[in-house]
Amino acid sequence: MSEDAAIGIHDLSFATAQFVLTHATLAAENGYDVAKYHAGIGQRSMSVPAADEDIVTMAAAAAAPVVARHGADRIRTVVFATETSVDQAKAAGIHVHSLLGLPSATRVVELKQACYAATAALQFAIGLVHRDRAQQVLVIASDVSKYELGSPGEATQGAAAVAMLVSADPALVRIEDPSGVYTADIMDFWRPNYRTTALVDGRESVSAYLQAVEGTWKDYTEQGGRALGEFGAFCYHQPFTKMAYKAHRHLLQHCGHNTGAGEIARFIGHTTTYNTEIGNSYTASMYLGLASLLDNADDLTGQAVGFLSYGSGSVAEFFAGTVVPGYRAHLRSEVHRAAIARRQDIDYAKYRELHERSFPADGADHPVERETAGPYRLAGLSGHKRIYEPR
Repeated sequence: MSEDAAIGIHDLSFATAQFVLTHATLAAENGYDVAKYHAGIGQRSMSVPAADEDIVTMAAAAAAPVVARHGADRIRTVVFATETSVDQAKAAGIHVHSLLGLPSATRVVELKQACYAATAALQFAIGLVHRDRAQQVLVIASDVSKYELGSPGEATQGAAAVAMLVSADPALVRIEDPSGVYTADIMDFWRPNYRTTALVDGRESVSAYLQAVEGTWKDYTEQGGRALGEFGAFCYHQPFTKMAYKAHRHLLQHCGHNTGAGEIARFIGHTTTYNTEIGNSYTASMYLGLASLLDNADDLTGQAVGFLSYGSGSVAEFFAGTVVPGYRAHLRSEVHRAAIARRQDIDYAKYRELHERSFPADGADHPVERETAGPYRLAGLSGHKRIYEPR
């Protein structure tokens, strides 16, 4: 793609939750050596939403700075990617549209395919901008990962939202053609409608992910993509931080490249900084990795970044982007670091209370106590309707 025709990520902002549970606290409760988490899965803490936080409040908090910087006049589409939707019919993005005061002349949709959906949203957005380069598309990925207490997946939990403005002549990353895509019918992770927590077959999920790495790379190369040696960094979906290392090692082995620990860390180390502290944010995870890379790496100008987006079940895509000259002037590095640093540490009892909390299904009025320090909150439920408000 020529620079004149470039379309990609013009701005990127993320938000996370009010509370944090450290893995030291979790390990003490579960009777484990904390190294099981720190070294075993690469996690140090997990973001935990307050009672009045959810995917909508985090999404609005992530998107508000983007709209404040660029205005809403050119945003005619909002695509909200999530696998923890608050409603089976209404797009969560409509609540965000209202909270941000976006124009009524806007289409808003929600996309779902496990952790992959944000990449589908990005590609959808690129197609719309190709059709009309004057338009911009607001892509939001927001999720709260939740597993049963005491389950193997519990330590990987997290919560975050990433908002990206997709436009022509992007200031951060130009997204390139082609993509390598891959789908396989695998039950490695799923959540039926009657469950509030996900089910996961850990070994099957790791195997399915690595299978998808091979499948997407094969298709990407057959479509005429870049050679492996052309990339300066790689962003992977991170269900837990160590999975990114497993995935990149697998890709290197598959391509006959050096798989030394230092070589792997050189290409993905900066992408895992935020995920280590926040935990799995499902659809937001890979793009949180991009934020981490841009905020923490040395100058990436002109470098190609490989993206491996994986969603259990499974759908995956590999594509490339090139970092735009001058990108550093548009980053939100200090704000992002502050969002992680300002989380309030909680004990296991508070975490368990929040984990087990749910709304009654009687349609009565159920106000929610004020806990979040974020800009938006879930005020309550009334007549089965969620009520959101600025804090």
